[in-house]
Amino acid sequence: MTIIRKAALALSLLGATAIAGWHHATVWQPSTKTYPLQGIDLGATPGAVEWGFVRAAGADFAYLAATVGADRRVSSFEANWNALPAAGLRRGAVHLYSLCQPAEAQANAFNTVVPRLADALPAAVDVDFREDCTDHPEPAALVRDVRLFVKMVEAHTGKPVLLRVGKAMDAAYALSDAIHRPIWAKANFLKPDYAARPWRLWRASDMRRIEGVENPVNWDVTAS
Repeated sequence: MTIIRKAALALSLLGATAIAGWHHATVWQPSTKTYPLQGIDLGATPGAVEWGFVRAAGADFAYLAATVGADRRVSSFEANWNALPAAGLRRGAVHLYSLCQPAEAQANAFNTVVPRLADALPAAVDVDFREDCTDHPEPAALVRDVRLFVKMVEAHTGKPVLLRVGKAMDAAYALSDAIHRPIWAKANFLKPDYAARPWRLWRASDMRRIEGVENPVNWDVTAS
């Protein structure tokens, strides 16, 4: 076998391995024996979703992004929110917090869009660095503002707010230590341990593919 043919064979095998690995990543989820309750969360641009397929894939619940900052409503939120009970899925709403806009205005935006329902899951606020905002407020100011947001949303929903915070954000601002609310941690494939307190929800993958869903979904599990 010539050197060129050997190199070609090696590249072919490498490509096949990469494809197999990528496929496994897109269908992977944590063990249901360890984490019986699993579900999805959708971002601000979820694309088309057929919720029956999501339920058939093993999801028990779905969290939907409802608002972004103080001035953006997710256009698909209402339709998806109303479709979830018929599909047998519990539902929760998420606010994507902006470091560039006032907390009070953001809470008012969320409370206007998301109804108060007894059977809804606790609302969540996602505090993280985003491309559309380059501000890095002082830690004490951000903690104060997120606390205000949480207080206003809890007054509306009647339930403790989940704090979804990424590793880099938590390292910079220690929000999981400063704000004593249930933690929703994010880490692909490997169980996260960066938060100051044990997590209640874990986003285990941000690349799960499900038949009937246009875009990749975030796959989550609840603590056992």
